[in-house]
Amino acid sequence: MKKVTVHSIASVSAGQGAPKKNEFSEQGIPFIRAGSLEDLLAGKSEADFELVSEETAKKRKLKLYPKGSILFAKSGVSATKGRIYVLQNPAYVVSHLAILIPNDKIHGEYLRLVLNQFPPSRLIKDPAYPAISLAEIKKYKIPVPEELDDQKRIAHLLGKVEGLIARRKQHLQQLDELLKSVFLEMFGDPVRNEKGWETNKLGEIALIERGRFSPRPRNDPKYYNGAHPFIQTGDISRSNGRLKNYTQTLNDLGIKVSKEFKVGTIVIAIVGATIGETAILEIPTYAPDSVIGITPKTQDMGEESIFIEHILRFWKPVLRAKAPEAARANINIETLRPLPIIRPSHDDIVKFSITSTKLEDIKTLYKQSLAELENLYGALSQKAFKDELDLSRIPLVIKEQDEQQEDESGVKAEEMTDEKAKAVELSTPDDLADLANVNKRQSLIENWLASYLEQLDGKAFNIGQFMQLAQLKLDELIEDEPPELGVDEYDWIKERVFQLLENGQMKQAYDDAKNRVQLSINGQQE
Repeated sequence: MKKVTVHSIASVSAGQGAPKKNEFSEQGIPFIRAGSLEDLLAGKSEADFELVSEETAKKRKLKLYPKGSILFAKSGVSATKGRIYVLQNPAYVVSHLAILIPNDKIHGEYLRLVLNQFPPSRLIKDPAYPAISLAEIKKYKIPVPEELDDQKRIAHLLGKVEGLIARRKQHLQQLDELLKSVFLEMFGDPVRNEKGWETNKLGEIALIERGRFSPRPRNDPKYYNGAHPFIQTGDISRSNGRLKNYTQTLNDLGIKVSKEFKVGTIVIAIVGATIGETAILEIPTYAPDSVIGITPKTQDMGEESIFIEHILRFWKPVLRAKAPEAARANINIETLRPLPIIRPSHDDIVKFSITSTKLEDIKTLYKQSLAELENLYGALSQKAFKDELDLSRIPLVIKEQDEQQEDESGVKAEEMTDEKAKAVELSTPDDLADLANVNKRQSLIENWLASYLEQLDGKAFNIGQFMQLAQLKLDELIEDEPPELGVDEYDWIKERVFQLLENGQMKQAYDDAKNRVQLSINGQQE
């Protein structure tokens, strides 16, 4: 695998200056800033950002960048973050962002992945004044396979693992949302207390103590790297409610100048960016003075800790707002002691604790799976970009007519004969011009998919067969250069099938005779 300059595989440019606040409109084309990348990568829609009208774009001489353009920050603090984003729709772009438009020598998705692995942020010379020139970006060398098909194979493989990682993260978020909804259903919002529960002050039902770590300087290595866990506020924010993994430890000398909290203690970060984050200790732990420990006084400490910790999640925005204005915002013990804690029945607290524990057990399994997937992605990435993967074993998914595709059940597509094609009728749109429009064509394909599923009549369903049938219909309707269905359509159809499975319109079953998973529509075997 050779290293090539970015300039040889993509056009390199920067965006333009942002319009004034009063020049943005309620309709138009999205304007993407450097600060937008974090939210975009987290799943926020481009349409949710500021919009620019055609009139303002002409006035400000803004350039419209196409779908598939690759963006990353080239100046400011954002340039140090290594965020790489691909435009999902045409957009205007701020001058702080670099824009790469891939040419025909590079697969766009491969370029995104290799830039994630070798971020342009490594070109920054002075972290105090982070900036990357366009000239440096153009000369930046990255590993690229000579064969475009090999680029696509690498992108396909890593993209699959990325998708699994994203889905696992989504599952974890859904479990958190489920637990929150269970709490609200049982107890209502504990801050507003609309159900009128009796309350006790937090200081009445729990011991509240500040952590301690007194040596100067605090970074003296003689106190660290021992056998005793030592909380960092970042550990709390990453714990997702249950704390048992730590980035720092103390030795026997270090624990003499620190504060120990026992299992079941609720810890809350009280300074910095993680202020208000909470977790329950699952092993005895030492804590610095940037952490407060809350230990319930009841004998049923485990159940009470789970309940109170969840209440504190609702109080977090209030506590942050109450933090004194200072160089570092903070929460103090006197802020926590009078906090009203709702007191439902003991049985209800136990029920919620059991539900929470069961969901936490599931989350633990998901977190382990996520860690394994992330490790797999890291290992595959290193091998892929070092040219150490046997790419011949990776299927190349491009177009159905080029190869047999394999659907999510593992069933390979059969050759679509004229007899099979005639057996299924697909509708003809009233206006053939609609086929040239991507969005309208997608809507038509969705109608074709619904019609195809209705007409299966017990025959085996296969994404590849449907795509071939749809391509034959497009070839019939458009004689001159009909659009070709490829990876984007294949992935979109898969997502539609997943939706049908999730909402119960389609079901899965295992065919022992054929040793494969089969799908069913409305009780009929596919």
